[in-house]
Amino acid sequence: MTMIAVTGAFGKAGRAVVTDLLEHGYDVAATDVTGPPGSDAGLGVDLVLADLTEYGQVVEVLAGADAVVHLANIPAPGRTTAPETLNRNTTINANVFLTAARLGLRKVVWASSETTLGLPFETPPRYAPVDEAHFPVPTSTYALSKVLGEETARHVSAWSGIPFLGLRLSNIHRLEDYAAVPGYWADARSRCWNLWGYVDARDVASAFRLGLEADTEGSQNLIIAAADTIMNRPSAELLAEVFPSVSLTREIGEFETLLSIDAARELIGYSPAHSWRDHVEDPGH
Repeated sequence: MTMIAVTGAFGKAGRAVVTDLLEHGYDVAATDVTGPPGSDAGLGVDLVLADLTEYGQVVEVLAGADAVVHLANIPAPGRTTAPETLNRNTTINANVFLTAARLGLRKVVWASSETTLGLPFETPPRYAPVDEAHFPVPTSTYALSKVLGEETARHVSAWSGIPFLGLRLSNIHRLEDYAAVPGYWADARSRCWNLWGYVDARDVASAFRLGLEADTEGSQNLIIAAADTIMNRPSAELLAEVFPSVSLTREIGEFETLLSIDAARELIGYSPAHSWRDHVEDPGH
């Protein structure tokens, strides 16, 4: 695979993915519904503007690609109305997946979400670390759009024989986002909605590239998070304080993530290399 189409290329994850793919020798066809067209987007490749709710436009932007990294969606709950979130995301995902099958792409790696696992955890998770089996528990139309996307991917993959890989991304942080991290520490409940999870944008980019390169079959879905939590307190202590009824299924490291990345390590060789701890001074340690 040499030509990779990247949808949602002007977004937080998209820009990191495009940069990483170019640095590793791939050709990239970048598209988004927003952003300055052409070279003015600053991506290192021209940005093509397209509305992926229109099937014909999807066919145009994926033509000539060997594979697609699909990131184009309304990115979170609350960005627009609940019905529009569900309708637009479901339509975009279906159009991209069906076009991939029509064109015979070699792989589809796409952005699912940690929200499919029950986030925000207003109702405590059944156990921790939360893994891929803690699914489906959609609590918003955004999460539901991702659950429906995973089900659509499963069937289109079976029809077409194309491997699909959905990455259930945790809360993405760029370098400039880490300045806010110390503000989370005073109240353990401030980030309990996703078990204090996060992921560096550079590790997200690496996960998508590894997903393209890994030999996978059918449609599979993986949690992608940092190796640690975003808090400066031990993970087991946080869990016991905020979710005392939730049991750990295994022994965990002092600051280990409570969003299990074991499956991603095993299937695609994902090994997150970045942490807020590399960029923020913690006076307590």
